[in-house]
Amino acid sequence: MAFQMSPGVEIREFDLTQVIPTIATTPAGFVGVFQWGPVDKRVLVQTEKQLTSYFGKPLASTGYEIDWFLVSNFLSYGGQLNVVRTYLDDKNANSKGLTSILIKNRENYEIQKTINADVWGVEIAAKYPGNLGNSLQVVMIDSADPYPNPTDGTGLWDTYIDAYGLPTTSSYASQINPNANDEFHILVIDAGGKISGTVNTVLEVFQNVSKALDAKSPEGVTIYWKNVLNNKSEYVWACDNPSVALYTSVFNAQWGTAVSTSNSFRKLEDLQTYTLSGAELTAYTENNTPDIESAKVLSFIQNFENPEESDVSLLIAGNLSASNAKMIVNIAEARQDCIAFVSAKCGDVVDASGDVDSEGSIYTVLSAYRNIIGSSSYGVMDSNAKYQYDRYNDKFFYLPLCADIAGCCVRTDTKKDPWWSPAGYERGRINNIVKLVWNPSKAFRDKLYQSGINPVISAQGTGAILFGDKTLQLKASAFDRINVRRLFNVLEKTISTAAKFQLFEFNDAFTRAQFSQLVEPFLREVQGKRGISSYAVVCNETNNPGSVVDQNQFVADIFVAPARSINFIRLNFVATPTGVTFAEFGG
Repeated sequence: MAFQMSPGVEIREFDLTQVIPTIATTPAGFVGVFQWGPVDKRVLVQTEKQLTSYFGKPLASTGYEIDWFLVSNFLSYGGQLNVVRTYLDDKNANSKGLTSILIKNRENYEIQKTINADVWGVEIAAKYPGNLGNSLQVVMIDSADPYPNPTDGTGLWDTYIDAYGLPTTSSYASQINPNANDEFHILVIDAGGKISGTVNTVLEVFQNVSKALDAKSPEGVTIYWKNVLNNKSEYVWACDNPSVALYTSVFNAQWGTAVSTSNSFRKLEDLQTYTLSGAELTAYTENNTPDIESAKVLSFIQNFENPEESDVSLLIAGNLSASNAKMIVNIAEARQDCIAFVSAKCGDVVDASGDVDSEGSIYTVLSAYRNIIGSSSYGVMDSNAKYQYDRYNDKFFYLPLCADIAGCCVRTDTKKDPWWSPAGYERGRINNIVKLVWNPSKAFRDKLYQSGINPVISAQGTGAILFGDKTLQLKASAFDRINVRRLFNVLEKTISTAAKFQLFEFNDAFTRAQFSQLVEPFLREVQGKRGISSYAVVCNETNNPGSVVDQNQFVADIFVAPARSINFIRLNFVATPTGVTFAEFGG
């Protein structure tokens, strides 16, 4: 109440315990091409096992394995990655073998189910686009009576019945019609062996699902077969009720209707098997990618452009042309809360290494790539590519290093804090590497570094090392270093998150003091962790005069002096005559 109208006690609570929130500093974003998985949907992946589960194994063909291993390499540093699968003309396998069905993800299915269910005319479709779906088979088992002798000739009938028994009538339907015969079993099988590695592996079993639209389990959960398959299956969608021959002499209730008081549901006349086909997977090679690169960039924009929708601090560009990599850097610059990691196209670097003047040729390729991207403190570029073993396909191949450089930032966050440099012998080691394309000499390391390209070198006894921590900003300032850029990203993101709670409050001395008292302990903690050397927070009437207050604005000036990483070390060794007192030299 605003005012008490009679004597009484009024109790109010004021929360002055607000603190600066903790934010995640290492979630990353990546768009790639894979042989399986949801399309144009962010999927959080934290382990290689999850990567394989969501997006399948890496294909042996050039191109498809690159993006898979970029994700795998990043995860090896301990990070978590929001992965988006993009596509060109990939299609979904289905029970009619149509080559025109595209179902990208769950949301896309729900939209198309209403629009296209009748047009599709298919009973079953693979969960995702890609020819992995052509390996799938769906088997439906109805009750045996009044089945005629099984006609498939494979002996599967007896095998499946022995394993899963015969369906009858659900407890839900039996309360209305004991002879409803609404139950049947569904098996999802890897007939081609491309998913499990073994032909005819049973991937999923859904027992005692119902033909009745309204059927529920004793716990009240839907058991209607379409709902069960669509909610639980990792491999297929249920699109339409079977159009195969149904036994109709006694059983006349249609599938997908409510339980009837007088009718029993039509039965399948035999074991029903749907072998899925019609899927297509876009032909993709590293040197034939303009269309797929454009699709990747579009997916990056759609999924990572808005910081309100996607919380990431690192963007991994992948194996893109310079003009497309520039687009990823532009996304980071527009967001102003993350950094994009780019690498020159792997094939171009490898090809240049075969020239007579390999160092000069590689530098020319890298320099041209870097010049197209331009200047930005929100971009980071490396100078190399790595040779790696593909244990899934037993081969070696080259990969860009952008995912590894982002991974070094993850390692830095784990061991130290984001405002520490990710480079060097302690935090800049590259994982999963056989060799580098080249080991730049000191002369070329100097040229690379002057251009804002971070050298990656082979160090004897240590392995491959990130040997630079520059951003792509051309202007010399604190922001031409990765650790400073990431420091300010953390400060700005964290403090701005806390500042949102000042919206719609009064701009008075109390609010301004409360905000200062909120920010200063946080900056003091960062200072204690060696991220900044000094700081000051100004939020008072000097920067919030009446004119600012009258415009419904609130101003806080936050000054920080960032810590700098050591890039150059000078050691002076001096030989002295015998008998000299070292105190004379300050020693």
